[in-house]
Order: sequence, then structure tokens, then C-alpha cells
Amino acid sequence: MNITIVGLGLIGGSLAKATKARTAHTVMGCDLDEEVKLFARLTGAIDCQYDEALLPQSDLILIALRPGAAIGWLKNNAAHIAKSAVVVDMCGTKREVCEAMGAIAKENGFMYVGGHPMAGKECGGFVNASETLYDGASMILTPDSSIDMKTLELLKNYFTDIGFANLTFSTPQEHDEIIAYTSQLAHIVSGAYVKSPTAAKRRGFSAGSFKDMTRVARLDEDMWTELMLQNRDFLCDELTVLIEKLSEYRSALQANDADTLRECLKEGRICKANAGGN
Repeated sequence: MNITIVGLGLIGGSLAKATKARTAHTVMGCDLDEEVKLFARLTGAIDCQYDEALLPQSDLILIALRPGAAIGWLKNNAAHIAKSAVVVDMCGTKREVCEAMGAIAKENGFMYVGGHPMAGKECGGFVNASETLYDGASMILTPDSSIDMKTLELLKNYFTDIGFANLTFSTPQEHDEIIAYTSQLAHIVSGAYVKSPTAAKRRGFSAGSFKDMTRVARLDEDMWTELMLQNRDFLCDELTVLIEKLSEYRSALQANDADTLRECLKEGRICKANAGGN
């Protein structure tokens, strides 16, 4: 296949590196940063830099940009995309993105499937991209009823070829509801946790639990602001539940109530056991 990857940061760069390392597909890379495109070409992550004249030859177009930029790119380039092509975005929210991109695809006659790779690092950019980033990860797809089995089979083969362990199918609504809990809430909790004045005194007193709690506080605030505001309804619901649960722990401590505190801790342990895995 001829594959165009739009955005060669951590996500798009890793797609490019994994594709070139593990498949025979041809990759054309698109990025605003000329140095990134040159570096990607020199390191073999892409076969050529983006050329609008070559876009109609693309069989698969992967858009690894922030939601607003992804929608804008597709809108500006839709007329050059072949009607036989499949477009997949990699955005962290799906409702607004799928609605906008789905409409553009329908208007221009090509296929579009919403996507979200469940993998990442604290550090972004092409220099941190890796051909192994997606090993064992889940790739979420949100196809609508217009997408045929042949297209889904093509996507399954491609994503598993580059390392994904499985595909998870969802609706944009379900995706955003669950991702508010599994991803966005975790970033808020981590960011709030490190704001304690005690964090400045922690050296020599911290171990694995501190590292686990603070890892995702190192984030791109511009990207996460966009994602969280797009998903603010579900994220606010999750924050409300969390604040209520935290208040139960604080009340038990303030009352010196060992039984209630023990029960709170026990409930958390049981919930984690029932959740299983990571």
C-alpha cells in the first residue's frame, strides 16, 4: 500500500517507523517542521516527504494531529484524496472529530474511520518515536455503518502488522465516555498531585508509587487542554465521582474512624482486583 502519515510526532513518527520496519508499504510523511521531515527521510522512517501531487495515490491516510488541526487538514486536502482511499485519524477524542471528518469524507466520496491508539509516552516528538511503541497495545476504531468488512480487514491487518495486539471497536460516544476515566482523569489527578508543597521535599523519600502517580503530569498542556475541553461533559462527571470518593477518605481520617477508613481501602483493593490487568 501507499500510506500517507500526516504529523510525524510521537504517534505519527512511531506509525512511520513501525510501518517501514515491519511491512513493505511505501510511506509518505507530512509535517510542518522541515527538519523533522528531513530527519524522518534520512533515518528511513518515510520514503518521501509529502507532495500534494502524490496524495491521490495514497491507499491509506493516517492523520496524527490534534483534533482541530486534523479536521482542518482533511478539509483542506479532501479534494485530492482518492475515492478508494481510507482515512483514519489518531485523535484522543472522537465525537467532534468523527462528526466533522465523517461529513468531509461523505461529501468527497472516500472512507473515514475514527481511531485512537492506546499507547504513548510522557515525551513527544519524532525523536521519541519508536517502532515498538504499539507492541501489545490496543487500537480503538469507531467505524460507522458505511464501512464495509473489506476495509475493516485491511485496517486489522495493517495495525496488527505494526505491533498492535488487538482492535477494539466502539462508538464515538462510548469512546469518549470511557477515555475520560482511563486517560484524561488520570492526567488531571497526576497534575493536581504534584502541586502539593510537599513535592519539593520528596527527594530521598519517594519510590515506585510516587513515580507511578506523577508520570503523566509531564504532558503537553496545549494538546490536553483541547482534548479535555472537547470531552468536558464526561470528564466533569468522572471528576465529580472522584471528589466524592476522596471526601470519604478524608472524612474517615478527620474522624479517626478506623473502620470506615479500612472499608474505603478494602473497596479500592476489591475494585482493582475485579478490574484485572492494567
